[in-house]
Amino acid sequence: MTKPVIKPITVPPMDRYNQQLIDNLHPPSWVNPEPASCYNLVVIGAGTAGLVTAAGAAMLGARVALVEKHLMGGDCTNVGCVPSKTLIRSARAVADIQSAGKFGVDASRRLNIDFQAVMERLRQIRAEISPNDSAQRFQQEFGVDVFFGEAQFSSPNSVEVAGLTLRFKKAAIATGTRPTQLQIEGLEETGYLTNETIFSLTQCPQRLGVIGGGYIGCELAQSFQRLGAQVFLLHKGSRILNRDDADAAKIVHKSLVSEGIQLLLESQIKRIERQDAEKVIYYEVNGEENTLNVDEILVAAGRSPNVEGLNLEAVGVKYDQTLGVIINDYLQTTSPRIYAVGDICMKWQFTHAAEAAARIVIQNALFSILGLGRKKLSSLIMPWCTYTDPEVAHVGMYPEDAQKRGIAIDTFCVALQDIDRAIIDGEAEGFAKIYVKKGTDKILGATIVARHAGEMISEITLAIANNLGLRAIAKTIHPYPTQAEVIRKAADAYSLKFLMTPLVKKLSSTWLKWSR
Repeated sequence: MTKPVIKPITVPPMDRYNQQLIDNLHPPSWVNPEPASCYNLVVIGAGTAGLVTAAGAAMLGARVALVEKHLMGGDCTNVGCVPSKTLIRSARAVADIQSAGKFGVDASRRLNIDFQAVMERLRQIRAEISPNDSAQRFQQEFGVDVFFGEAQFSSPNSVEVAGLTLRFKKAAIATGTRPTQLQIEGLEETGYLTNETIFSLTQCPQRLGVIGGGYIGCELAQSFQRLGAQVFLLHKGSRILNRDDADAAKIVHKSLVSEGIQLLLESQIKRIERQDAEKVIYYEVNGEENTLNVDEILVAAGRSPNVEGLNLEAVGVKYDQTLGVIINDYLQTTSPRIYAVGDICMKWQFTHAAEAAARIVIQNALFSILGLGRKKLSSLIMPWCTYTDPEVAHVGMYPEDAQKRGIAIDTFCVALQDIDRAIIDGEAEGFAKIYVKKGTDKILGATIVARHAGEMISEITLAIANNLGLRAIAKTIHPYPTQAEVIRKAADAYSLKFLMTPLVKKLSSTWLKWSR
């Protein structure tokens, strides 16, 4: 065994929960193992993509090494899905109390939000989940050799880490992304938060400026507004969530504004200055300069791939500073032995996408002989969800995608205000849109806007992945009353349009008269 080479790290605030997190995901006393003579697979990066790749390959009998320079679990466990959705849950509890009056519940007493307790719960839950991604578990349960340190390719079949050489037959790059550094005058000097630092807060900012109206910006803007901050959301586009369905974005826009968030669309930030304890944002809208005084700034405007320091040039792996590592449809890089997976190379930057793609890497890198049995990334049917309130979930094509491919579509849309359970729940702001190939029931895509849209989209995903059309959904009994009935009603709309044609009605009427 080699001597310990682990550099100690801290995760502020250093309470018992963050210490537990570190003990699991970057143990201070960890000793890197003696490397095997050669590994079937070396995985660089222990986020979701790297963890699933390493564990899956090891469980199938491969000798695997996993390298991580910071915290195992990556963004999802530490600064992404787990902490953000924990925060969202606390914020949703506040919203439920504030809206209790419409259900006949007296919530008129002063609401006390203990932000410190909210963040302590976040750290507690993160620590509680962290053993799933721990170094000890991967070593003892899966038999993976876990190395802490910065990895660098030294040849097309070897990696250097912490003074050790790991030789491999195949390698997988899973180093993920980081928040994009915006080139705004004064931003670095003034200081700002990102998703990597905002969950370390112990006091809620009185005024929070959020830069970026994508899903991260909208989710956190709504949460902090509910938890007591006055939030200003600055977005350079003409609408928030500009990658999502326009009607869906309008509903989220309305929700954010109704809760008191000030949306500053089509705003161009010119510079940022510090004035005493305040941070002043100078921005323009339609050529008119304005100023905004805040206590904290959250930058949520894009991600950049972690390609630096890997020595990719030396091993012939092509990459782009914006797009990340260049791969083919089999997740293979321009160096045949080396693959890439997850946010570092994929347009779908979601935990579930990384997990699904990791299975493809295992198959293609280790169990494909002469190219036989290889799986394609493009074969995946990928849903995703923005966890605002209401949520926006989508899978498959948008109408503009179909148009680009020359595919004519029919759209079936049912509003939640037509769904009994949504009315009962006081959550009737939303809809389900299902897009099908024109004249058929073949589902091409769908968008759902509802408070629990993320829980509802899987029915459509299942249908697309298994070539089940709207007729199959129309024939499926849905419990009453549920909000998921909106999906069945969209399928019923298809049936009424394409099955109950004038000819069918005439034949049916004739039959009924004859059968008397």
